[in-house]
Parts: sequence; C-alpha cells; structure tokens
Amino acid sequence: MIEMFRETGALLEGHFVLSSGLHSETYLQCAIALESPEIAARFAAVIAERFQKDNIQTVASPAIGGIIIGYEVARHLKARFIWTEREDGRMTLRRGFSVQKADRVLVVEDVITTGGSTRETIDALREAGAEVVAAASIIDRSGGKADVGVPVFSLATLEVPAVSASECDACKRGEAVIKPGSRKTEGRRQ
Repeated sequence: MIEMFRETGALLEGHFVLSSGLHSETYLQCAIALESPEIAARFAAVIAERFQKDNIQTVASPAIGGIIIGYEVARHLKARFIWTEREDGRMTLRRGFSVQKADRVLVVEDVITTGGSTRETIDALREAGAEVVAAASIIDRSGGKADVGVPVFSLATLEVPAVSASECDACKRGEAVIKPGSRKTEGRRQ
C-alpha cells in the first residue's frame, strides 16, 4: 500500500499542517493516488469485501477527501452514496441528502488522523436517525488510536508523528507550512 503511494507521488515529505491542525513531516495525499480510477476501484473493492455481509444500505463520507473512495465503496456494495460537508463549522447533511430511521450506514474516509471528520460525520448521521455500523479508510495514520465511536477498518495502519505547532521543529526553524488538504493555510508561516 505505501509503495503504491510512493509510486503515484501521493506520499509527500516536508512540513505540513493536517486537517486536524496538527503538523507532520509526512503527508499521504490520497487525492493523488485516487486520480487513477483503477487504483480507487482496487482500494474500494477490498473495503467493500470486508463489509459485504453487513447489509450496508448507505455509504457516507465527509467531504471532500472521502468522496471518491466512498462512492467507489458504495458502488461495490450496491448501496447508495451520500456525503457530509461543513456548514458554519459543523458537519451536516446538505444538498437534499437524508437518511431513513435505522438506515445501516458505513462511513468511509480517505485518511484518518485524529478521527475528527469521521466522528463528526457519524454524529450528523446519528442525529438524522441512521445506524452507523462501522467506519473504514484507506489509511489510518493514528496507528489505530483514533476513536470514532464505531469499529474501524483500514487498508493500512501507520503511526505517523503529528504534533501541535508549538511542538513542531520545522515551525521552530521558521519553515513555511504547506496545507495540501481541504482547508486553506498553504505557504503560511506558523
């Protein structure tokens, strides 16, 4: 899995700020790996196989990182697909998406670091009445430590150090931080 990330240029090294706000010298840019529909389908097939017998009716993903892999997993499971997105700083169902009471939902994310976006998506779905069965991701960079409130399955589990800006050696050296994810802070000095 990691070799595939290297080959596609999706394993980045430098000074990054993650969606969680933590800093890391390693960034796994799933969007680069998922540029290839073939790779996305392969990753999704493995995730879907794991949940084939769980009667998943809906797959949901937090926007924007989880959309491609979530859609592919739903396709493999022959389930419907929806996503959550932030509105006023809070994950919510928008665009007319809804769930029925007790819909069996699998939440799919590209990368789990702290589990924050996944947890927020689960909370939004539960508030709407869904039964969230489990969560899945391509990469769990928490080393399996992220608690999202449901069982988690990941294609690869890594322990990639992530620290606060105040503990970051690259920040102390004055190196510019890069935010390759979905929330803008690119090129900003911390």
